[in-house]
Amino acid sequence: MSRYTSKFGTAGLAAVLGILGIPHAASAQAPNLFQPDIPVPAYNPYPALPGFTPPSILPPNLQPEIYRVRAEVNTIFGRYFEEWQALTPTPTYAGNPPILVPNGYDAQRILGGLLNFDETISPFNNTACASCHMPYAAFSGPIQSVNLTMVAYPGSYRYRAAKRTAQRYTYSHTFPVLNLNTTQGLFFGGNFWDGRATGYKLQTPDAEQAQGPPVDPLEMGNPDIACIAYKISQAPYRPLFELVWGADFDIRWPGNVAQVCATPNGAFGSNTTPVALSPTDRTKATNIYDHWGQSLSFLERSPDISPFTSKFDFFLNSSITGVTLTADEMAGFQLFNGKGNCNSCHVDGRSTTLTPGQTDTGATASVTPLFTCHGFQNLGLPLNPRIALFYNSTPDRFGFTPNPDGFQYRDLLLGNFLRSGPQSFPDPNQPEWLSSAYLEDGRAQTMTARDVALTPPQCPTTEAGTGQPYFQKEFFHNGYIKSLKQLVHFYNTRDVYPFNVTSGHCPTGTTEKVNCWPMAEVPNNVDHTVGSLGLTDQEENQIVAFMQTLTDGYNPANPSVSTYKNIDTFTGQCSTTLPGQTASTQGNETLIPTWSFTQFPCATDICGVPPVPSPNPVP
Repeated sequence: MSRYTSKFGTAGLAAVLGILGIPHAASAQAPNLFQPDIPVPAYNPYPALPGFTPPSILPPNLQPEIYRVRAEVNTIFGRYFEEWQALTPTPTYAGNPPILVPNGYDAQRILGGLLNFDETISPFNNTACASCHMPYAAFSGPIQSVNLTMVAYPGSYRYRAAKRTAQRYTYSHTFPVLNLNTTQGLFFGGNFWDGRATGYKLQTPDAEQAQGPPVDPLEMGNPDIACIAYKISQAPYRPLFELVWGADFDIRWPGNVAQVCATPNGAFGSNTTPVALSPTDRTKATNIYDHWGQSLSFLERSPDISPFTSKFDFFLNSSITGVTLTADEMAGFQLFNGKGNCNSCHVDGRSTTLTPGQTDTGATASVTPLFTCHGFQNLGLPLNPRIALFYNSTPDRFGFTPNPDGFQYRDLLLGNFLRSGPQSFPDPNQPEWLSSAYLEDGRAQTMTARDVALTPPQCPTTEAGTGQPYFQKEFFHNGYIKSLKQLVHFYNTRDVYPFNVTSGHCPTGTTEKVNCWPMAEVPNNVDHTVGSLGLTDQEENQIVAFMQTLTDGYNPANPSVSTYKNIDTFTGQCSTTLPGQTASTQGNETLIPTWSFTQFPCATDICGVPPVPSPNPVP
């Protein structure tokens, strides 16, 4: 690797970032910040919404915010590049089997960082994995106006967009290979909200999750996995990739490979291998793509993303650290494990004390609790009509229609994947799993509660109405919930204030998300261990206070300054509380009415595939 050091030294780094970077708004060559950053007309099937806030599905500041995030992504790419250049001694292989020493961990981690923050992996060189997953948002969505409105992030071909929130990377590496526990009758593991990254090939679901977005037509959108191998072969960090993996880039690329790989997925119809390669070269490209996923998996399990450095972690070692919880945080911890019934799914190594008077007197069972059971639940969330995918029902300039089902699309999550349904992956174990599909309809992955409250330092909370600037996030798979207070209140009162209406149609005299919860998008398999918990308003707030202790980057010596890596890269503006707004009503100004389910019933390619949803039809 040393022969590349002089080539990519300080001057070389500047050149690299010059290629990857985007002009600053103040420069003479600055783009129109409202002009899409692609060389072809954008796809914009989204209707105007006169009289609503904002009066469109796409937020008005979307493109300037995309430029902001792009600059932040390139900043972090540059930091990882500098780490690579400073890596000493140069790693070498020793032993049998050969092991990269003495700093193979750093080499692999840095490679994962370079891959994660590389925009050139996308067809239009404008979207990295991190574009939807930034550190200051716990590696979830970095654009507050997207989190508030369209939910899903626009892909490399602007403005195709998908159906769900950008799931946090943190601790995703802890999920096992997707499996059906036949004794319990429950699925565990996988990655993505619907579990479709099973891990069956690479034996780690988060590595296979990393292989989804690069070729998803609604995300990075490459037309062929070979395009990722080709782009890595052209990347300045190729020597590091070759060092870590011994990868064989001796591939005879066709003369049109650059053109094909600059064309978004969907332009080649059902052809998933438009890069014409020999069988031998196709195998090489596939191996490189597998290593892509494995490097990103290693990054996600590293302290750069999943460091176990929350206040709660220090509290677990309080005899050494001296860190204690406040009265409200401790009350929230006890509620989390008791009356709130949170830790029955967000497992924390303690008993669940549901009965009044019960006390957990045992020792902590884990010093690294993951706050997830790695399973799936249908929480009964209503359909969110602001999700961008619903409107992607017409062909784009490449002849591709992202969502032919339009308003008839319904998100059955794990059940849809088990049927190999639209907007998912093929089920690799369908003979054994298909018969269970109707039992899994509506079930979404139980994410870790860790880092649910992580925000940029200048926006110290996720909650409106606290007197502080806040960072607007989105919660659950469809982004319907906009604050942690709403999240806890939903668990607490979903079955106390149920209404047979859809979102945007709560009766006069009620307030949606306060004392009106619209009906579930998927009415089957709803988890009724929550929904009527009997928590007081104060107890809800105490659970929120406890969840905030799960934020990584806590420094006992200076609690106000986060140690979380790259959390300092946010260059946007925090949100401020609107007049009369509280965390309970946060985001309600953006509610729009859901269409008629009678006029637009569930599509037959979703709800008509055996075993069909039961016992209730999905409206």
